[in-house]
Amino acid sequence: MNQPDANVYYVPHKSRWPIVAVIGMFLFMAGAANWLNGHDLSGKIVLTIGALTIIGMMFGWFGNVIRESMKGAFNNQVDTSFRMGMMWFIISEVFFFAAFFGGLFYIRTFVVPWLGGIGDKGVITNAYIWQGFSATWPTNGPQAVGGSFVAGSPWGIPLLNTLLLLSSSVTVTIAHHALRIGNRKRLIGFLGLTILLGLTFLCCQAYEYWESYVHLNMTLHSGIYGATFYILTGFHGLHVTLGTIMLIVMWLRCVRGHFSRENHFAFEAVSWYWHFVDVIWLCLFLFVYIL
Repeated sequence: MNQPDANVYYVPHKSRWPIVAVIGMFLFMAGAANWLNGHDLSGKIVLTIGALTIIGMMFGWFGNVIRESMKGAFNNQVDTSFRMGMMWFIISEVFFFAAFFGGLFYIRTFVVPWLGGIGDKGVITNAYIWQGFSATWPTNGPQAVGGSFVAGSPWGIPLLNTLLLLSSSVTVTIAHHALRIGNRKRLIGFLGLTILLGLTFLCCQAYEYWESYVHLNMTLHSGIYGATFYILTGFHGLHVTLGTIMLIVMWLRCVRGHFSRENHFAFEAVSWYWHFVDVIWLCLFLFVYIL
């Protein structure tokens, strides 16, 4: 591998991928908006084209970066830029979930007690608008939106999923250590086990959703509880899906021998992201399922 000039910051040649990304995102959002506004067929078609464009862009753009890395185009300054970029990306994800957790805390701490007659605002609200409403959680609100439902137990599938993700954090750490000491067999084995744990988590969550919809009548339309539950767990599931895809890409690159003991930031970045996903799930398990 060629060593780049330490004093020259690598600037890539003109690339078509940024404009392809913009077009893909525009088509995706336009299709979603049309679908939500009743134009089912055209909305689905445009959304699908946008999604496929984004996927193709990601393969092409990341492929370029991988080839540049393999050719030795990046120096330490570029590596620092990559690390800072990943750090700020994860920070933005922290604030993304913080917004939804903040909404959950506000609803549980202020809104539901007010509707139930607790506090100065609650006395007036309950007396004149929602008489007889009991401030309990979980709730689908004073009008029982979506009908009666049963919240699932945290000690079944949610606990299993917690153990799965905690185990996956251990396995990806072992894989990272194996990469740093040059143990290729252990690296590939434990990274593959991490992927298997992530896929098992997703299957368990899909089964939990099916069980909730079919047998517990706890749906996205079950008032404020159903909305907050599925938004938080659904977005987390999306992040686990993306993280699993990234882990699969890393596994394929490890099999092809792309990484060395000193040069493997792509692997580190994915492991950072996976640990972040695990921490978010612990917060979900505590604040959504248990409390």
